[in-house]
Amino acid sequence: MKQRLEELFWQKFGQKPQYAVRAPGRVNLLGEHVDYNDGLVLPAAIDRATLVVFSPAQGDESRLYAADFAEEAAFTLAGLPAKTQTDASPLPDWALYPAGVMWALHAEGLNIPALHAVFASDVPRGSGLSSSASVEMAFVSAWQTLAGWNLPPMRRALLGQKAENEYVGVNCGIMDQFASACGVQDHLLLLDCRSLDWQEVALPPDLAIVVADTTVRRKLTSGEYNLRRAACEQAVQILSAPLLGIRALRDVTPQAFNQHAHLLPPEVEKRARHVVEEIDRTAKAVESLRQGDLPAFGEAMNACHASLRDLYEVSCPELDVMTRIAQSLPGCYGARLTGAGFGGCTVNLVKREQAQAFAQALAAGYQSETGLSPEIYTCQTSNGAGQA
Repeated sequence: MKQRLEELFWQKFGQKPQYAVRAPGRVNLLGEHVDYNDGLVLPAAIDRATLVVFSPAQGDESRLYAADFAEEAAFTLAGLPAKTQTDASPLPDWALYPAGVMWALHAEGLNIPALHAVFASDVPRGSGLSSSASVEMAFVSAWQTLAGWNLPPMRRALLGQKAENEYVGVNCGIMDQFASACGVQDHLLLLDCRSLDWQEVALPPDLAIVVADTTVRRKLTSGEYNLRRAACEQAVQILSAPLLGIRALRDVTPQAFNQHAHLLPPEVEKRARHVVEEIDRTAKAVESLRQGDLPAFGEAMNACHASLRDLYEVSCPELDVMTRIAQSLPGCYGARLTGAGFGGCTVNLVKREQAQAFAQALAAGYQSETGLSPEIYTCQTSNGAGQA
C-alpha cells in the first residue's frame, strides 16, 4: 500500500512524500457499548490500518487525496468551523475526519501546519473495526510529525475522540481512538473508561483472533447509537434517586440494578441491564483469561452477544447467523458481534492450530445460509499509531 500511495502522491503533487504514518484499526473482545458508560473495555489494535503519506504544504491550504474514494479535498484552518473547502463547497464526508482532527488540534492551541497528503486504509469501513478512529489517529500522527510537538498516546486519543464527537457528530466513547493510539503487539488492552487507566493483558500465543465480516454495512450517524446512549443517560437519571451518588451505569452493581430495575421504562431497563451486566462480565472474564481459563472467557463472549442481541438490540440477522455457526465449530472458545452493531463483523477466539479450518467452515456455513460471501481473516495484534 505504501508504494501505491507514494506513486499517487507523486502524480498529485509532483514530488515524493517526505513522511509516512500508520494507525491501526481495532477489534474489541469484551466490554461493548460500555465505554460511554464509564465501563471496562478489552480491545486490541489489529494489523489493518490507515496509511498516510504526506509533506508540508506551502501556504495555508491543506490538500488531501483519499485513494479509497478517488476524491480530493482542500481546506484551510479558517474554513474549518463552516466545514467547507477552499472553494466554499461542503467537505465530503470522508474529509470530516482529518478536518475534524485539524480543528481539535488547533483548539488545543497546537501548531498545525498545512499539509499535502494521500491516504488509504485496509480497515473495512462500517465493519465495527474502527476505520474512522484509525483515520483520526493517523492524521494526529501526521500533524505531530510535521509540527514537532509530542503528545502522549492517550492525549492524542482524546483529541481524536473530540474530533469525532464535536466535529463529525458521532457521540462515540474513547475506546476506538485509545486502542488505535495505544496498541501493544501480542496484547489486549484493558481500559477503565472513567479513570483512563489501562493495563496490557497478554494474549496466549496458542490463541487466534479471527474476524468475520458479514459484508452488511451500517452507518453510525443514522441515530440508533445516539438513541441508546440517551437511554443509558435516562437510566442513570432515574436510578440516581434510590442510588445516591451514581454518575454513570458503571456505578450500579448487578445486585443494585435488579433491586431497582422496576423503576425504569421497559426499553430503558433492557439497555441499562446490558451495560451493567457487561461491565461485570468483562471484569470477571479478564481474570479468567489471566488464569488461563479460556472456556470461561469464551463463555463471556457468547453471553455478550446474546445480551447485545436481546437487550441492547444492536445485532442483525446476518451477525446472529455468523455467531451461531462460529459457536458450533471445533476450536472456537467464543464468538460475538464487535463494534457498534447493526452489521459489520464478529470476533471469534479460536485455537490457533484450528483457525484456518475454522475460517473455511465459517465462510461456507455463512454463505450457505445467507447467500453472502464473507471476508474472514486471522488478525495479529498490533502496536499503536506511529511512523510507517
